[in-house]
Amino acid sequence: MLYSKIRSGMFVMAGPCVLETEETVMRIAESVKKISEDLNFTFIFKASFDKANRTSMDSYRGPGLVEGLELLNKIKQTFELPVVTDIHEPHQAGTAAEVADILQIPAFLCRQTDLLVAAAKTGKIVNIKKAQFLEGKDMLYPVQKVVQSGNEQIMLTERGSMFGPGRLVVDFTQIVDMKKLGYPVVMDITHSTQRPGG
Repeated sequence: MLYSKIRSGMFVMAGPCVLETEETVMRIAESVKKISEDLNFTFIFKASFDKANRTSMDSYRGPGLVEGLELLNKIKQTFELPVVTDIHEPHQAGTAAEVADILQIPAFLCRQTDLLVAAAKTGKIVNIKKAQFLEGKDMLYPVQKVVQSGNEQIMLTERGSMFGPGRLVVDFTQIVDMKKLGYPVVMDITHSTQRPGG
């Protein structure tokens, strides 16, 4: 049902990068849901229970798997919203799939076979973010890993390409190349306009 909506209509995945306080994330979910109803688009709440790729050991990573999924489930039930969250390790896939409607593969991990297979085998939608160092057409290979694991519910996300060290640019031909693979393509507008550190 959700995947057919994604394939046929306008949708937005939005939320804080990482789960913060319950009050904050509930307020965000409520506010964006109202906007989605006013503008008639499908809203998918996005937040991570853990951001395992932070630059510093001292950076906030999130509440962790158990507490994070509890909070995502509360958002899902309270506002009747689908939710998406990142997974970083294969063992997280099954547990995250008990709550998440979409499992997101972070860009730096998009070629990790075991992670893609584990996500695919949950039967949930798998959103694969394109690594900054890959061309759009080369997303064929992560896609094939998910398909060969028995799952055709795939989304691809463009998040910019490296243009020298420390600078991301949006090359819209990457979106065109990914669309040729036959799956919905998401434009991650926030990450693709940043100047990443570290």
